[in-house]
Amino acid sequence: MTPTPTLTIRGFKVFKGFLRPDEQVKMVEDLRVVVKRAPLFSPVTSSGKKMSVRMTSAGKFGWVSDQSGYRYEPRHPTGVEWPQIPDSVKTVWENVTQFNRMAECCLVNFYSETAKMGMHQDRDEQNFDAPVVSISLGDEALFRMGNTTRGGKTESLWVQSGDVVVMGGDARLAYHGIDRVKFGTSQLLQNGGRINVTLRVVT
Repeated sequence: MTPTPTLTIRGFKVFKGFLRPDEQVKMVEDLRVVVKRAPLFSPVTSSGKKMSVRMTSAGKFGWVSDQSGYRYEPRHPTGVEWPQIPDSVKTVWENVTQFNRMAECCLVNFYSETAKMGMHQDRDEQNFDAPVVSISLGDEALFRMGNTTRGGKTESLWVQSGDVVVMGGDARLAYHGIDRVKFGTSQLLQNGGRINVTLRVVT
């Protein structure tokens, strides 16, 4: 049975405090194993601008960005295969989506104190029927939710460590982003910062 979201904003289903503190610690430990095998890297946009977040992936595909464009690839930029998606992350997908397929990509973004993510759509996938699931770990971040077309009125919400957001249905192709991170609001990560895990079905 799918749990009931704490609130729904513009079709974004928000599950506040979905992960207990011990579950958050376990997931961070699992993600450290992922990063050890597939190190964080700093992607650039198609225009050559360096993104402020560092990222890596797990699963069948990883998301990469460079001057060739945005796309999914079966290997890390170093050439190694992406690690498997940790069971702790898969469990969240299974619990909040009840979707009939497992996520194929687990994108891991690390936000330092000054990192942000501009408003964007998740539309590099071939399958828009499956939702995108976002897991927040570490410092709070201001999550902005928009429309399916660029511009117009938006709404914002502070997401905290352990929160999960599901973007499906009308919200699947809605623009969204992270305006800023409130550094030092969580003790989960030893040196501060925020980890955002997003799960997607690619094919």
